[in-house]
Amino acid sequence: MSNRSRRVPTQFPYGHLTDDAGAGADPVLTEIVQGTLASVEMEVETAIARTSRSPMIRDAHDFRAGIHDRLLRKLTGRSYSALVHPVARDFPIAEMREGDVFFHNDVYRSEGGIGHLPDLCVTVPVFAGPAGERAVVAFVQAFGHHDDIGGAVPGSMPSQATSVFEEGLMVPPIRLWDQGRPNRSALAIMTRNSRMPESLAADLDAECSACLMGARRLGEMFDRYGVAAVESCFDAILSRTTETYRREILAKIPVGTWTWEDYAEHDGVDEPRLHAQRITLTRTAPDDPDGERLVLDFDGTGPQAKGPINHCGDYSDGVFLKKWLAPILRNLADTPERMAELDVNEGVVPLIEMRFPEPGTLLTPVFPAPTNARTFVILRLLGVLAGVVAKAVDGRMPADQETIRYTGVYGEDREGRPYLMREVLGGGSGGRYYADGEDTIHVVPDSRNLPSEFTESRFPFLVESLSLAVDSGGAGEFRGGLGYEKHIRMLKDAHFMSIADRSILACWGVRGGRAGAPFQVTVDPGGPHERDVDALADAEPVKAGEVIRIRTTGGGGWGDPLRREPELVVRDVVWRKVSPEAALRDYGVVLTGSVEGDDLAHDATATEAERAGRTVEADAPFFDRGPGYARLADGAAYADVDRV
Repeated sequence: MSNRSRRVPTQFPYGHLTDDAGAGADPVLTEIVQGTLASVEMEVETAIARTSRSPMIRDAHDFRAGIHDRLLRKLTGRSYSALVHPVARDFPIAEMREGDVFFHNDVYRSEGGIGHLPDLCVTVPVFAGPAGERAVVAFVQAFGHHDDIGGAVPGSMPSQATSVFEEGLMVPPIRLWDQGRPNRSALAIMTRNSRMPESLAADLDAECSACLMGARRLGEMFDRYGVAAVESCFDAILSRTTETYRREILAKIPVGTWTWEDYAEHDGVDEPRLHAQRITLTRTAPDDPDGERLVLDFDGTGPQAKGPINHCGDYSDGVFLKKWLAPILRNLADTPERMAELDVNEGVVPLIEMRFPEPGTLLTPVFPAPTNARTFVILRLLGVLAGVVAKAVDGRMPADQETIRYTGVYGEDREGRPYLMREVLGGGSGGRYYADGEDTIHVVPDSRNLPSEFTESRFPFLVESLSLAVDSGGAGEFRGGLGYEKHIRMLKDAHFMSIADRSILACWGVRGGRAGAPFQVTVDPGGPHERDVDALADAEPVKAGEVIRIRTTGGGGWGDPLRREPELVVRDVVWRKVSPEAALRDYGVVLTGSVEGDDLAHDATATEAERAGRTVEADAPFFDRGPGYARLADGAAYADVDRV
């Protein structure tokens, strides 16, 4: 039986700073304040990127900044961020002082804002007001994925962990800087537990300094315009988001209830199986006694896994998950351009209600369940929400995508020093009802693959190629985006590691579209020791001279592939996104000429005949999960919920 809220040690009710919820805010000043918030957030992130040291933060850009008001509401909407809630829970706001910096990474003490221990979070209070009366008016926060925080394996993400104690150093909220003075003892403990102490220390310095700088910038804004005026603008910004989503997004979803589920395929401990994440979506009516909203009920989600794919989602009424999932709803905007304009800030929170199952599921794990690969669950939830909304709106949502996985190598460099190269590689996004999916996107905004020039100069390997993985995008009237294909040749013996999903189950296609290609890692392809590596691997030995070939997932396709314009298929073959074989097999396009001869075209008559001769499956399911699903579902081609 689901309930509205569970195990919330401290209540954080959604409220407003002003009596009129910002209705009286000056509209010109509101625009100035909103622009200043965006500018400060960008300045903080730029400072971190330029002064940090680890490849994950400096080069891959796997970190985020966020600005929150004194009610702990997120004001900026360019990206998700962690929460201020655990800091305010443990340190009364009235007792905070200028120059303080708070730190935490404890998953179970983060109110749902931290998913795994490598995500380190720093929080700085912003002060404003006349001398002698200065008080906390906002918070600047940064959190990001760091290279190593201890634990059983380099990178602090042991794929076979059965307890959070194997995953690294847990730090509940602490005061890391006290009125501008760093806590050297705490920093010494953290760096001592890391295999990369210099990088960790430099990254923390960068993040703390950048957030302190951001706090000064915001303080200047409050001093310039006055606390009351700025806080009225904060309310106006969030109220505008609430009303915009109610008017432009909720209005696209009819009143009713729909259910769908998708799966993680393995947890690193048990044999691969279907780890279900289920959402029952209810769109309430405007006259509902509790308000017009979306109710997301996770009842039916699978039991807590033995391995590290659990996510602590049910704290603080799921406020982190609300903001994590809300970007999916932007796909209902009238145009792609309008979609890009819609921020996801705390204004979406009143429009979403979450109902969680009892303790002991993938979304309600019980301490000390491991969580380092929780991306398998929270990324799948993005797709589950997209799928259940697609059922409600006749498929006018994108097909599935899987755009993050961690790969890396570690060993000793040319000078005999230990090294760790950890990279987050994206994949293809799903086809949409109006366009193909995008190639090699990353779920973390502004993140990227590591530059080959940098990695080759720092680590003992060569990047022999980095390209698009041909045929990885799911076939469809609108094709799924392509994933990466990367070839790394090791110059010294090393170990390969991977934390990845979708190696069996593919990114699903919708409304006749086909599933994309799954994730695959092969060592020594075409050589005498060719072998595939499990998607969850901590220490796969790789010899000097061997190549590691990484192929990331392609997005699912949208719509019947036989409805795709043949000219687009010819273009895809020319661009080497689709092979000539797949053009015929998946799209029924009969090609003429060749790419090499620069005369590739198609035979219109033969193509029409080929397509007309294809058998159309009667009563086909709404979703295509790909051939891997049957392997884990006792031969079933689709789930009961896959029909509309």
